Amino acid sequence: MLRTLAFDADDTLWHNETHYAETQEAFRTLLRAYHDDAWIDARLHDTEMRNLQHYGYGIKGFTLSMIETALELTEDRLDGAGIRQVVELGKTMLAMPVESLPGVTEVLQELSKDFELMVITKGDLFDQETKLARSGLGIYFSKVEIVSEKDEATYAAILERHVIPADRFTMVGNSVKSDILPVLALGARAVHVPYHLTWAHEQVAAPAEAAFPVLASIRDLPALLRGW
Repeated sequence: MLRTLAFDADDTLWHNETHYAETQEAFRTLLRAYHDDAWIDARLHDTEMRNLQHYGYGIKGFTLSMIETALELTEDRLDGAGIRQVVELGKTMLAMPVESLPGVTEVLQELSKDFELMVITKGDLFDQETKLARSGLGIYFSKVEIVSEKDEATYAAILERHVIPADRFTMVGNSVKSDILPVLALGARAVHVPYHLTWAHEQVAAPAEAAFPVLASIRDLPALLRGW
């Protein structure tokens, strides 16, 4: 039985948070006549958190949260042209090319010889499916799970559904909150590959007792796995 090696997608396989950062800067520019950057960022984050239960993760929910925040911060004075600008920001994000992170293709090619590779990522189903297809990386993965949340219960359900013992499962991702801690709690292994930008919602401090490797680059993953 092959060991299963699962990867997060956004900011582990391809760039994602950079696109959000660029869009958020354009959003700030639109609203700077009304508020300073820090206040705009704080209100947008609050709106996103409030709307997760309605829209989940992904660009479409982010765009709706930007519209709501823009109306709130302008006290409904933002006109149709302004709202159209925000909508176009969201459409631009959806149309951005999918750029694989350095070394990803080579690492997947190597590891696919010895592991069953899997994607486990959260977000909008259509958006994530199309990004995987456009990335050209889908050929390396035998299983793809796009979920609304990545917590212990979600991972447990995935392992049960695919009949994967926890001791034969390893998760690779950039988020300690979503990719590392829930997996360790199940008795599986996890590998942290940090990205230089991390959404505030995903930033948590790992407990002192949580032991997991941290890699500077995904290129270091094959050597780590050979050592295991």
